[in-house]
Amino acid sequence: MTDLTLPDILGRMRAIDIAMLMTCSDDGRISGRPVNNHQEVDFCGNSYYFTWGYSQLVRDIERHPRVALSFQDDARVFDKPMRITVEGEAEVIRDKEAFHEHWSHRLDHWYDRGPDTPGLVMIKVRPQRVHYWDGSGEREIRVEPCDTTTREVRHVQRCPS
Repeated sequence: MTDLTLPDILGRMRAIDIAMLMTCSDDGRISGRPVNNHQEVDFCGNSYYFTWGYSQLVRDIERHPRVALSFQDDARVFDKPMRITVEGEAEVIRDKEAFHEHWSHRLDHWYDRGPDTPGLVMIKVRPQRVHYWDGSGEREIRVEPCDTTTREVRHVQRCPS
């Protein structure tokens, strides 16, 4: 089992196009929805997704911001697949300037006016715990908040597996 660093894991997350975003509803049900990763994972592990402001996904996050993300890369012939689960806090962002900052033209297919599409919102997920499996074992990392001005991760704690 290889001990990966947070930057190693973030690089793998960036390479996976579709993630599943899990939320909790008012009645306690867990729902998972595919979201396009569009390689937007920053150095702190924050990830960004676009969706419709009127969606159930947004209503769930506004009531219960604790979420989980699941990433799985494609297994190659002689490679072992990587599976990553991220637990964190989600925030719904309605700031158009932030949309432009995190926009990828790969999303134009779904949103006809790009980041200026009416009704569009952005979801930011801040990681608190990252769990990964690389085919030979599993590990977990707890992530403390990151200082975005200095690009410094304050604390990463490896958890025993």
